[in-house]
Amino acid sequence: MLLYCKRPYFTVEIKQIVKKTILIFLAAPILIGLLLFVPAGTTDYWQAWVYLGVLLIPMFFVMIYFLKNDPEFLERRFQTKEKEAKQQFIIKIGTIVFLIGFLIPGFDHRFGWSQVPAMITILANIFVFVGYAFVFWVFKENSYAGRTIKVEKGQKVISTGPYSIIRHPMYLGTFLMYLATPIALGSYVALPFFIIYIPIIIYRIFNEEEVLKRELPGYSEYCTRTRYKLIPRIW
Repeated sequence: MLLYCKRPYFTVEIKQIVKKTILIFLAAPILIGLLLFVPAGTTDYWQAWVYLGVLLIPMFFVMIYFLKNDPEFLERRFQTKEKEAKQQFIIKIGTIVFLIGFLIPGFDHRFGWSQVPAMITILANIFVFVGYAFVFWVFKENSYAGRTIKVEKGQKVISTGPYSIIRHPMYLGTFLMYLATPIALGSYVALPFFIIYIPIIIYRIFNEEEVLKRELPGYSEYCTRTRYKLIPRIW
């Protein structure tokens, strides 16, 4: 059965998207769980369990929402092959930083390097959830917010919702999630590796704007109207 979406140029097979969504939802806890519990050497790691819950429970409802209302968005998020050489380099570096960043909290838990109070851990998990909710708002507003940087046929500039304030709101939510993650996992030692994501994302933003200004009609004018890239009144 084919699902014909709101945009006439984009037709997807819903069964394939459902299969991909289920596989990703099943793979995510396995991958993150291995990165956390194997270095920890134990499953007695309550911070990791809380963190997984904060990520996976909202993720389940988000995926259900987009399967029902905007499955073509999920299809875009499943596409991971970057065409831009600069973005390919960024992805490689980002993957390495991601893996190291998620491995360290487990070792930290095993060897007791950090002593993060429980209330601070819980507060950090709240920030992770808020960041995820903000990213969901961005996704609802912009169906073209794919994982790769490219301009599709019929794509238009989005200037409503969070895009009326800053040009790259998704990355703001991502920053909030990433910077809160090591504390949510009970590790101060891992924080520097997540901070490294800041220059990586900034580099990605500059290259993304080059592509959008070159290929997306009206984006240069949008940049003139919406001055700030990431943080209102700062940058």
